[in-house]
Amino acid sequence: MIRVLLIARYRHPTMWRKVEAMAAYPDIQIRTIAPARWKDAFLTAHQMDARYPRDERIALPMWGPLTDPHRGIYRTLTFGMRAFRPHIVHAEEEPDSLAALQVALARQLFAPRAALVLHTWQNLDRVKRQAVRAVIRISLAAADAVCCANQEAVELLQRWGYTRPTPLIPAMGVDTETFRPCTPPSSGFHIGYVGRLVPEKGVDTLLDAVALLLRQRPSAPVSLTIVGSGPYEPALRERAARVHLQPRIQFLGGMTPEWVAQVLCGLHVLVLPSRTTPVWKEQLGRVLLEAMASGVPVIGSDSGAIPEVIGDAGLLFPEGDAEALADSLALLLQDRRLWNDLRRRGLARAQEYSQAALAERTRAFYSELLAIRRRHPRAV
Repeated sequence: MIRVLLIARYRHPTMWRKVEAMAAYPDIQIRTIAPARWKDAFLTAHQMDARYPRDERIALPMWGPLTDPHRGIYRTLTFGMRAFRPHIVHAEEEPDSLAALQVALARQLFAPRAALVLHTWQNLDRVKRQAVRAVIRISLAAADAVCCANQEAVELLQRWGYTRPTPLIPAMGVDTETFRPCTPPSSGFHIGYVGRLVPEKGVDTLLDAVALLLRQRPSAPVSLTIVGSGPYEPALRERAARVHLQPRIQFLGGMTPEWVAQVLCGLHVLVLPSRTTPVWKEQLGRVLLEAMASGVPVIGSDSGAIPEVIGDAGLLFPEGDAEALADSLALLLQDRRLWNDLRRRGLARAQEYSQAALAERTRAFYSELLAIRRRHPRAV
């Protein structure tokens, strides 16, 4: 029996599915530590302790901003490691975060025989202050492995000189119980975006592309739905009015995953038009997976991990290029055979990133990591 202490900022049933899938394996006992409270643009959550046969959940308060992956820490010293005696401490925290440093120190003091696994989404080597670089050095020196959300994250760790295992296993996939194939709308051509309303998400490019599409095809039954909230919303509303998208556009605000699933079922295409900045580029694009799992074809920019996630199951355009995006939208509008082919490919692609699939890959890596430690105690 492998005892796993998983420390992760899970706050919704769609996230807990991976834990449920892992706990279903007879060789794993898992204890998860998650925030007791959470609030972001999409979700407010209050969580309590819960116990299942091989799945125990501990809700801990946090200090610092909950949604900041770098500065929040848990209100504990030990994480219960001494009593639980884990074989693996798996913290889905960035190596440059205070939480990763906190977990690494706790493992050293209270569970020194346990393997430590961290996680990273980071695919851009940003300029860092000296204190942040020190945190990274300490965390990576302590980590026996770092799970990576995308291939560029693997390459970044290698450039930093990290030589231990870096399996390509995203921390979070798509919950295929919530996001399931649905019957597409029978009329119109409904375009959607789901995500934060911030400049780097490139929603302005989407607005311009839809405006171009309508100038080329003024009678086309096109509509646009924006789901999400953020500081850029007023500017986007102004831009939508300036390019004459009203009354074809609606802003629905932030929604829970269950409501997002319903919105996706009313779309013909989901667009993720992210734009790279000096400090960020798209690290996964989970909404692409949610759309594909729902049977909705996707179009994404070539920012960061989007091409890696989409593969051959969607269309890509150069980030920031509204004309190219308009051409991709027009292609799906007029080519039903292509639309059906992308729907089929997307459904298959989403299964590769399902919570159950990630749970199996994580479980397999746990076994591999422990086997390596037994054969070569100093190799990792």
